[in-house]
Amino acid sequence: MATISRPHATSIGDERFFVRGAIVMAAIIAIGFSTQLAMGRSTFASPARVHIHAILFMGWVAIYLTQNLLVAFDRVDLHRRLGWVAAAWMVPMVVSGFLVTAIMVRAGTVPFFFQPLQFLVFDPLTVTGFAGLTIAAVVLRRRTDWHRRLHFCGMTLLLAPAFGRLLPLPLMQPWAWEATFVATLLFPLAGIWADLRRSGQVHRAWAWGVATMAGVFGLTQAIAYGPAGTALYDAVTKGAPGAKVAPLEYPPPPAGPLMTGRS
Repeated sequence: MATISRPHATSIGDERFFVRGAIVMAAIIAIGFSTQLAMGRSTFASPARVHIHAILFMGWVAIYLTQNLLVAFDRVDLHRRLGWVAAAWMVPMVVSGFLVTAIMVRAGTVPFFFQPLQFLVFDPLTVTGFAGLTIAAVVLRRRTDWHRRLHFCGMTLLLAPAFGRLLPLPLMQPWAWEATFVATLLFPLAGIWADLRRSGQVHRAWAWGVATMAGVFGLTQAIAYGPAGTALYDAVTKGAPGAKVAPLEYPPPPAGPLMTGRS
């Protein structure tokens, strides 16, 4: 997202796909979180760290959408400048993602349709996968075809929390997380289909993006259901209420109204 070189720019059809994709992603995230607020399941009376976390991640959504629009309107100069801001912005995002997850697990407030240990693993790994794809996109910023596809896949990983608020996850237990993962895969698959329709070929960047997403999924399962996961859970929850919650059992549904952003 740091820069883009117009001599290597892909076709107009390619550009339209990424602009439209960015708009759809931003809309899904906005609808997912605003729906929770409208249903009374979210509140502004949350700790400051929750608001900071929200500002950082929603800020990235705004940056990603703006970057795609800047390219579409041929404002590459502004795209480059904002790109370096985005690269710096990503650092506190990753820190916040890890911190908020750990706090929720320690407090024993993991959503009841997730296993606490699985939640402890998949949230940070998802953020790590996003960061890895984003860094790769920045490194390959002069190869526009790679740059925009890797960014697209990285952004796709951040859709999981929004899908988690739009899908009926309580009814999908014990496959709630897997359901959100499958939903996010629809976006790179759409990119592959768009490539085939436009040129009859699939760009190799999609393979790297999908492989990274699959790696996040596979590594989550391997850690969460192995001895490393148990050791990690014990270390994170030591001396906290979360230590009394079985790591691989689903917490009971809340007795009162379902609320998010409590921790």
